[in-house]
Amino acid sequence: MTAPRVRPDSDAGPSGRDQVLAVVADRVEVLRGRGRPVRVGVDGVDGAGKTTFADALGAHLTDRGVPVVRSSVDGFHRPRAQRYRQGPASPRGFFEDSYDYAALRRELLDPLGPHGDRRYRTAVHDVRSDERVDEPVRTAPDDAVLVVDGIFLHRDELAGVWDLSVFLDVPFAVTYARMAVRDACPPDPADPANRRYLEGQRLYLAACDPAARASLVVDNTDPAHPRVLAGRD
Repeated sequence: MTAPRVRPDSDAGPSGRDQVLAVVADRVEVLRGRGRPVRVGVDGVDGAGKTTFADALGAHLTDRGVPVVRSSVDGFHRPRAQRYRQGPASPRGFFEDSYDYAALRRELLDPLGPHGDRRYRTAVHDVRSDERVDEPVRTAPDDAVLVVDGIFLHRDELAGVWDLSVFLDVPFAVTYARMAVRDACPPDPADPANRRYLEGQRLYLAACDPAARASLVVDNTDPAHPRVLAGRD
């Protein structure tokens, strides 16, 4: 199983970085004006370009005069002992134990939701130091847009929290080539050193079908020329 390919008539959708960002931003704008922030998730496998895409979307919205709150699921890692409780090489451990979804909802997503008080924090844990982050509480404007990037954003634990979500569709061969440059991991997805992460993400793709759950699916194989492959209301 590879990263999902949603390709039957993909040439019909908008393409080009600025055009695709405008399509997503237009969808976001439609959701504003309801008296609370709009919550946007940018999902994809490791190396799909989520952070870059989310940063660009945030900048695009800022240029439109939209107040943006940027965050990443990486600020909500569980402590190392919990992440590796099923073993350091366990794909299931990677899928099941990497993130503290209760904290993500409690500190960020729910406060910016329909019944929230707009008082939020964008991180609770530093994965590098494996220490808790005591980030100050901030208050979001009621017309803000929250843009969160990260893996596993269409898990069942996060069902219903995204007002709009994007899944970046990129083959594993491409993502691992990128990560070989970024993280010095082996470029071959099938290398044994990649097993925990590759198979953990395959578990996610099989269990949650994020391409089907996302509001928009974007082919981000070439980040300079992404293409919208599919969308739903």
